[in-house]
Amino acid sequence: MTADYRRGLGIAAALVLLAFLAAGGNDLAPNTWVQVALAGVGAGAAIAVLLLSAPGRAWGSVTLLLFAALAALTYASIAWSVQPATSWLEANRTLSYLAAFGAALALARLAPGRWRALVGSIATAATVISGYALLVKVFPGTLDPNDTLGRLLAPFGYWNATGLMAAIGIPACLWAGARRARAPVLRALSVPAISILVAVLLLSYSRGALFAAVVGCGCWFAAAPVRLRAALILSVGTAGGAAISGWALATHSISADKVPLAARTSAGHAFGLVLIVVLLVTAAAGLAAAFASDRVILPPRVRHGVGTVLVGLVCLIPVAGVVALTASSRGLTGEISHIWSTLTNSNGVVNDQPGRLVNLSNTRPIYWRQGLTVGEHHLLAGAGAAGFGTARLRYTTDTRSVGHAHSYLIETFADFGLLGVAVSLALALAWALGVRRTLELDWPARRAVSQRAPPESERAAEWVGLLTLVAIVLTFAVNSLIDWTWFIPGTAVPAIICAGWRAGRGPVSQARGRLEHRRRLSRSPGTALVATVIAALAILAIWVTVQPLRSSDAYWSAVTAVTAGHTAAALTDARTAAAEDPVSVDPLVLLSTIYARLGDDVAARRELAKATSLQPSNPQTWQQLGCYDLAQHRSQAGLDELGQAFVLEPGQTQIRTDPTGFCAAVAA
Repeated sequence: MTADYRRGLGIAAALVLLAFLAAGGNDLAPNTWVQVALAGVGAGAAIAVLLLSAPGRAWGSVTLLLFAALAALTYASIAWSVQPATSWLEANRTLSYLAAFGAALALARLAPGRWRALVGSIATAATVISGYALLVKVFPGTLDPNDTLGRLLAPFGYWNATGLMAAIGIPACLWAGARRARAPVLRALSVPAISILVAVLLLSYSRGALFAAVVGCGCWFAAAPVRLRAALILSVGTAGGAAISGWALATHSISADKVPLAARTSAGHAFGLVLIVVLLVTAAAGLAAAFASDRVILPPRVRHGVGTVLVGLVCLIPVAGVVALTASSRGLTGEISHIWSTLTNSNGVVNDQPGRLVNLSNTRPIYWRQGLTVGEHHLLAGAGAAGFGTARLRYTTDTRSVGHAHSYLIETFADFGLLGVAVSLALALAWALGVRRTLELDWPARRAVSQRAPPESERAAEWVGLLTLVAIVLTFAVNSLIDWTWFIPGTAVPAIICAGWRAGRGPVSQARGRLEHRRRLSRSPGTALVATVIAALAILAIWVTVQPLRSSDAYWSAVTAVTAGHTAAALTDARTAAAEDPVSVDPLVLLSTIYARLGDDVAARRELAKATSLQPSNPQTWQQLGCYDLAQHRSQAGLDELGQAFVLEPGQTQIRTDPTGFCAAVAA
């Protein structure tokens, strides 16, 4: 096994582990340790670059600094956040993303020739994760008996993230199948892999992931010089994915919601047989295609003709769409107006059935409108990192639980205001300009590179590999504009490391550094000090990252002690929780409960009042204080405090109509 294969499998294993540990990004303990690991890797890579990198221009440094500015803004927003405890968690997540980006950038500088390992790892990880999502349907009783939805959820617990992971893997599998390599068997495996990815993309019923996949693959095909080979691979793989999806969608026990476990298990075993047959057939077809493409070399004129036909067929798709709209009863302009109205209708409703793939109605306009409203009222610096979920309550009567605005751009506007939007756009622009520089997309330079690098050269192969990384990042970026997958490490980190590698590579036509030209610690005494500073900063970052988890552990230890009647131990643990995370109100509420059990009314109320001072824009703190005062027969004070809670959350109409009943419901 070559070094690229070994490294690729290692990275793929790490990405798969990340997806299963971090899952939907909401479980504090595993996410904290994932963030600690990423911080350690990032610091190690930075020190390695300092000691071993080849001399030359530090490509991607501006992009890295802008990413660091985004992370710094996230931490700074804790000071003005409406929900500072949540902002701290989000800041830790952003810091871990910065570490992943920096590590990939550093590795591109240290070992730029290992780009195949990265692209191959994305293809492998996406296929393994997507394969597991299908296996959950095959063995529901063993893998996830509580999943009663027809849509694919595993392993993220969120169907759109599962679909996005499949979308991210398609460009990487196209590269794996279309390249000219010495191992046709490995290239052939890209066909059943694409079948798995396409099936997951469709069975997740994720319209956003499907749209992102089309955009990412479209850009890859528009620029890749191996598009004919890739078109063959994609066609065969898509046919297999369509066969898998078609059988599943036609089987009620697979695609419907709330089906009894026995029926799901029986249908799942049959589904497993379908998977085996389809994957064997597509593997055989892929092997035949791999050998045929190696033996049959089409003349340039024929390749050009076939390519022209394919491009013409693709161009006919929008033409056919326009013709269909024109022939409809509403006419072209009427249909366009109707489509736009449906897409932007905040009252739109869509179910979780397969038909949603062709249904334009959605609930995102609700979240987007609320996000824009929050941003307009916190125009300069926003409501604080991850503050949207709390801040939105003041400007809507919608009582549903919504944590994200389902759009990176709108969420950034709500959380960080114009300042955050400016930093994010500058980061995106710096990275995009780097893409042009790396791939040398100005046509005279690209033509010069093409003349110096024949199609089978290493430089031309790397150009296609880097293009694949760009397509992966673009796929993720498009999806993040219409969903909250930025907050899910399992989908975000693969795209971030692809972005970091591209940023650190520099122009593909430039020669790479040689090992014998790399610096050594003994030759640069000052580097020891810088390496020590980096290590110290990493330790500080890890300490900051772990603090919320330490607070949470102490909090739950206090809850256990209270339940067991160990009041003194509970007080100690609750105070520790408050000290470890001084911006969280949960330990204060628990302290109030403990003091109330001890009969210390003054101390109990003091902790709740402290919570309102700590988070004055959080309606829950006012609700808890108001209900406590009502229970202690301080009626006027309680009603005033509940009135403040109502101002912050007008959707809770029961606060005004029946405050006693509202407090009883809160206590229950």
